[in-house]
Amino acid sequence: MKKLLSSILFISAYAGQSQDIHFSQFNETPVLINPAMSCTAFDTRIIANYKNQWASVTSPFQTYGISIERALKHLKLKKAYTGMSLSIYNDKAGDAGLGSLLVNLGFNAVIKTGKYEKLSAGIGGGVNYRTINPSKLQWESQYNGSVYDGAITSGESTPRSSFLQADFVGGLAYHYAKSERFISAQDGTKFDIGISAFHYNMPSYSFTNSGDKQFAKFAVHSNFDIGIKNAGMAIVPSFLYTRQGPSQETNVGCMFKYIIQDQSVYTGIKKPCAIALGAFYRVGDAIIPSLLFQYDKYAFSVSYDLNTSQLAGVSKAKGGLEFSLRFNTSPGYGKSLGNSVNKPTYK
Repeated sequence: MKKLLSSILFISAYAGQSQDIHFSQFNETPVLINPAMSCTAFDTRIIANYKNQWASVTSPFQTYGISIERALKHLKLKKAYTGMSLSIYNDKAGDAGLGSLLVNLGFNAVIKTGKYEKLSAGIGGGVNYRTINPSKLQWESQYNGSVYDGAITSGESTPRSSFLQADFVGGLAYHYAKSERFISAQDGTKFDIGISAFHYNMPSYSFTNSGDKQFAKFAVHSNFDIGIKNAGMAIVPSFLYTRQGPSQETNVGCMFKYIIQDQSVYTGIKKPCAIALGAFYRVGDAIIPSLLFQYDKYAFSVSYDLNTSQLAGVSKAKGGLEFSLRFNTSPGYGKSLGNSVNKPTYK
């Protein structure tokens, strides 16, 4: 039954032309959501991600990757700068090893549009190397009524084991940050809102040379960090909606952040420290409890997908465990880019 389910999952992803690399912690994969998100809040940001999914159903779906962002300073441009990003993500799904290796280079331009505001436009391009092990595929026609019999001809076209796609993405993002604190933002608000488009070149997507094209995907996203004055806490709600061909996905949730220790403003001896707890809901699919710990320039996140879809009976609600580790350096542009009193600001 597990082998059959694995094949069904592969066929669904292949037929739907929508096998994109996918993380529940979408706030920790900014350049995978929108290339315009690069370097709007930080000079440098490095994020590593790992997810292990469906281990209770079949061979685990494992996804991992890393993204690196770096702002490029221009001394003559006080109200604008550029940023670049490099991201590498790898995904393996099911017994047939449906794989995706995505390597993407992004570029964006950031313009200060107000005292606390920035507008960014970004583009990205790269390659996606798709792989599968055809010998591991099992089809319904190969079941003799009681067990699987590999000697039975499937009647299906034998897919090739790999192909290469050129892929492109673009997006716009608006960033707002007003805060008098390094991490707590007890009297401040920070948020990002953006839209993006993926696969707008509609690359070929077929293991059988059928000429099928991959659907373009569109995303709308937002995340907020709203400080509660004199409470040492902040509310951090987030939202992501994506649509690809006939398929759509909605993620919504909120974290509650408690400030353990704020940074000493002038000496820097005391390092900022905070912990956040909350949950997200991927509509019709999973509830995702999440925990985030921040210390100085580092952040660690862990979450777990509790499956609520029709697969819950097979998965026993066990979806996937996910981790992310982030390192960032604060903006170095001072008041010219909207950072109050030249103090760096955490998201």
